[in-house]
Amino acid sequence: MVDKYRQIWFLKKIFRIFASMETKQAVRIQTSFLNAVEKKVLVWIAERLPKWVSSDLLSAIGFVGAVIIAAGFVLSTRDINFLWLASFGLVVNWFGDSLDGTVARVRKHQRPVYGYYLDHMLDGINESLMFIGAGLSSLMHLSLALCVLVLYLLLTINVSINAHLKHEFRLTYARLGPTEFRLIIIIVNTLFIFIKPLREFSTNVSLLGFSASLSALDIVAAAISLILAVMLVVTMFNDLRDYDKIDPKTW
Repeated sequence: MVDKYRQIWFLKKIFRIFASMETKQAVRIQTSFLNAVEKKVLVWIAERLPKWVSSDLLSAIGFVGAVIIAAGFVLSTRDINFLWLASFGLVVNWFGDSLDGTVARVRKHQRPVYGYYLDHMLDGINESLMFIGAGLSSLMHLSLALCVLVLYLLLTINVSINAHLKHEFRLTYARLGPTEFRLIIIIVNTLFIFIKPLREFSTNVSLLGFSASLSALDIVAAAISLILAVMLVVTMFNDLRDYDKIDPKTW
């Protein structure tokens, strides 16, 4: 029994150390275009939410939003107007995903370890649902959607590693954060709903003996994949240079 209590005490101590290293001391780098306005709006909403709306409930709402997005993309194969459902899901996802942490901070109910784990796990699940849903629609090839997803998750992993090792939590790239990306997707959805030639556009591309018919969204996904790949390589080289200074060779 004594050993069991010692193990519990030891685990709690490890969790406290982990929390102080990865979350409390990590500097949040948020330089997106909408950051200043969005922060004020989120605090304003958080201060007026009923007490029964907890951070966990908001995280669940964010997940439901991701499910709605995926469903909207898949159903758009039958009727393009289901993209409105996907856009609505993006708003629901923003509401839950952006407010869960804000509510915890406003109410001083932060749980650094629990919140860090839940937030990042749900981010991975939510993004997977969104991209796979898009890939299962008639608007984009699944292979391209998965390519964007993999590159996005690799950048997310890099952010998590830096939060632990450099105490630097980067939320934006090229002044674009999650909210800006959601808005871009909503705009693209709207364009595809109203502009028939855009959603019916198709071109044949041959590369290294392989040929494929690409839609407008396929071309966008390919361009995004290239941009994300370049960002990942540049970020990795910059981080490796920093870590080489922090942890230089001693031989």
